[in-house]
Amino acid sequence: MSGRESRWVDPAPLEVSRPQLPWWTLLPFWVKVVLAPVAAVILLSWLAYQAGRVVYRYPLTIGVIVAVGWLWSLLGEWPLTVLGGVLIVGLAVWWWRWRASFARFVLPRPRTEFRRFVIYACQWRTVMRLSELAKDKRGQEHRPRLRRVRAEGWRDLVRVRMIKGQAPEQWELHASGLAHSFHANSCRVRVVKPGVVELDFIHSDPLARPIPVPALGEDPAGVDLRRVVIGRTETGKPLRLRLLGTHVLTVGVSGAGKGSLLWAVAWALAPAIRAGLVKLIGIDPKGGMELGAAPEVFDRVVFDNGAKAVSQLEWLAQEVKRRAESYRGRRRVWTPETGDPFLLLVIDELADLIAYQPDKTLRERATRAIQTVTSQGRAPGVCVLGLLQDPRKEIISFRHLFSTRVAMRLDEAAQVDMVLGDGVRQRGANAHEISENTPGVAWVKEDGRREPVRARAFHVTDDDLAQLGAYLIGRVTLPARAAEVVAFPVAGGDSDGGAAA
Repeated sequence: MSGRESRWVDPAPLEVSRPQLPWWTLLPFWVKVVLAPVAAVILLSWLAYQAGRVVYRYPLTIGVIVAVGWLWSLLGEWPLTVLGGVLIVGLAVWWWRWRASFARFVLPRPRTEFRRFVIYACQWRTVMRLSELAKDKRGQEHRPRLRRVRAEGWRDLVRVRMIKGQAPEQWELHASGLAHSFHANSCRVRVVKPGVVELDFIHSDPLARPIPVPALGEDPAGVDLRRVVIGRTETGKPLRLRLLGTHVLTVGVSGAGKGSLLWAVAWALAPAIRAGLVKLIGIDPKGGMELGAAPEVFDRVVFDNGAKAVSQLEWLAQEVKRRAESYRGRRRVWTPETGDPFLLLVIDELADLIAYQPDKTLRERATRAIQTVTSQGRAPGVCVLGLLQDPRKEIISFRHLFSTRVAMRLDEAAQVDMVLGDGVRQRGANAHEISENTPGVAWVKEDGRREPVRARAFHVTDDDLAQLGAYLIGRVTLPARAAEVVAFPVAGGDSDGGAAA
């Protein structure tokens, strides 16, 4: 090889990061001596702050440790053991005799501190790194901060301070992975304030059991059409459904419990119905299989989807226009002082009127009438409670006119966004995952509120409907029951089941 062809290639430099010394190591010695007291104060303040954080997060644990140490030095080993045994026996008796108060006053704090340390604090850094929620910038790790934790038995509320540049949508995308990492059934993401999100780690379902209806009210003035109690939320609070100034669309597959919500509304309105302050108008295209269970509740009721049902809808549309004209210049919103009753239109299967009706003329007339009522009826005191199985646009193209939407058990995940709105499913409203063993469980979303509410409507039995009918009309309506089987009489006292001679 000639010298002309040979060339020297410089080796690649080592790609290593240069060690960086702290800035204070470059200071002169006399400056270090002068700043040493300041550094000591800063160090002690930092240690005090960290100790305060530990005490704030684990007050019960720290308090027990301090109390045990103090009593040990004061009383000695055996008296302390006896005192601890008496305390444990007392707590055991409290748990055995009064479990509700024990769960309310004793369990929350120990459970919270135990789960915070064992479940979250010990593996927080690892989970954040593996979930790609922590970021590394120039060798410095930026990690979301674990803040307040509160364990409620069926769920854990974990508040997190997000890092700069992070959005709640990133946490929503990782919600399923976070749930599995922290041994929960599911995880929901809720925005508390700018930069802070709260993660709900769900461990069990507090709505697994049916909720019986409360006693019927007697005072019609106690019926608030803005806050009609029809069930319980998963947090134990009353589920309040707004009827005045809104329309309600309830969607769910067959057997999801739409009837529970319907009759729970009627049950709550019963005192006002009896006093004439509220009137229910019913349309049951299924021949009365649902609304026929208590027709006394309704001022008008139709059991088909034909001309009678369409006439009922058109009458209501005209009533809306009449009220609007009579209120013009006098009031902007319906009140009981108008002298007109509040009207609630209940349609058991809305699709049978506006989509499945074979007569095109009747179908178009029904659609126009319902659109008129839903677009103009809120201010004149008319509300539509529509029940539906299929929420597609081909079935109901005016879903936006229902400002309150209830999603019961659905078939597909895409249907959740159709009913409750885009992005709600990512925040945990998985209506398509509701168990078929929990009819009446639903997600409720109102316009103007970002977060939906998971709740269960009251379970109204046939006996309850009979009581409701007797309450409204003053007579007892016996519920349907199975026929009684009577033994066939045998001639000659033969008891072997043979035929008579």
